[in-house]
Amino acid sequence: MTPVEVSRGASPVILGLPHTGTHVPDAVRDALNAEGRLLRDTDWHVDRLYDGLLPEATTVRATFHRYVIDANRDPTGKSLYPGQNTTGLVPVTDFDNRPIWRDGAMPDRAETARRLTAFHQPYHAALADEIMRVRERHGVAVVYDCHSIRSRCPFLFDGRLPDFNIGSDGGRSCAPEIEAAVAEICAAAPGHSSVVNGRFRGGWTTRHYGNPAENVHAIQMELAQATHLATEAPPFAYDADKAGRLRGHLKTILTRIEAIALSMKPGASR
Repeated sequence: MTPVEVSRGASPVILGLPHTGTHVPDAVRDALNAEGRLLRDTDWHVDRLYDGLLPEATTVRATFHRYVIDANRDPTGKSLYPGQNTTGLVPVTDFDNRPIWRDGAMPDRAETARRLTAFHQPYHAALADEIMRVRERHGVAVVYDCHSIRSRCPFLFDGRLPDFNIGSDGGRSCAPEIEAAVAEICAAAPGHSSVVNGRFRGGWTTRHYGNPAENVHAIQMELAQATHLATEAPPFAYDADKAGRLRGHLKTILTRIEAIALSMKPGASR
């Protein structure tokens, strides 16, 4: 199983998919307990949700599960949200603070280092290569990092999460017009709620790659799973009606981002 799948396109937009993978090597699966083997914290069906919305977008998708190692965490293990509950580079618990490893089977430093080399690094090498390729072609690249989470996770946040959670690391990871366009579209989506830089302001991918001064922009979209799943519990079934409505808004977002990026090309009129 290759740790990363890349589909190259001609657009300046790159879709990052770090958490849709469900591959777990046998040795890792054997170390997980019954709860861990449910893979509950997968970004269920997010790759299907975005499929075809921006036909020329490049996609970079991790095939491995986040319980193997989390592709959207700092490889040094530094917390994304100091002082707040979160999960780490190799999670110890799920999003409800339930242990996911059998007693005595939690990965040690050597195993974490092995997984960094085997999984985390290849994913980010592929993403970095695509950013360079796209920027060379267009003079600008935009990473749109695709995520989802259950709408209620008391261990991580109070109450119900907004439907659209836009993260730009406090405005540092992308141009203001990109953040403003995404926020405007989400705010205008009937029946949906949204927030900018709320509980989720962008993971390591957004913060690491987003560098507007170098013509690389990054923005994270964390969707509440209630927007596109029939249920936020196993079997996490895709709801085609909900997803169909949501896909219309997501298509508008991606199309607008692409137009803004193309306007940033050297020599483009703005």
